[in-house]
Amino acid sequence: MDRLVSDPAEPRPVTSIEGVPTSGTFFVKPMLTGDCLAMLQIRMARGVRSGTHSHSHESIVYVISGSLRCVVGGEALVVHAGQACRQPQNVPHSVEALEDSLFIEVKAPVPDLLRTLGLS
Repeated sequence: MDRLVSDPAEPRPVTSIEGVPTSGTFFVKPMLTGDCLAMLQIRMARGVRSGTHSHSHESIVYVISGSLRCVVGGEALVVHAGQACRQPQNVPHSVEALEDSLFIEVKAPVPDLLRTLGLS
């Protein structure tokens, strides 16, 4: 359902992405969903990482605090607070928190968050 302002929902634990287990728990708070995109707030403790996965939507990751090691299509990138990276559609990628990190992820088109992250 479309919303104009994010609700104060608590972050929810996620332990797999696209059915691929993570090493540790991501805490994901869906912020807004529109007609064409979804915005999530994600918190990861140092050392937590996703397994390599891909999906049919594109993602933009903006780091608010901490730093992430993102591997996108085999290219490793370190993304610090104030920086962003792109994860194209259908390109294998992973993310690892190099320190406790908080970031915003925007996904387009809107994915099925239940299937992608186990969130309803």
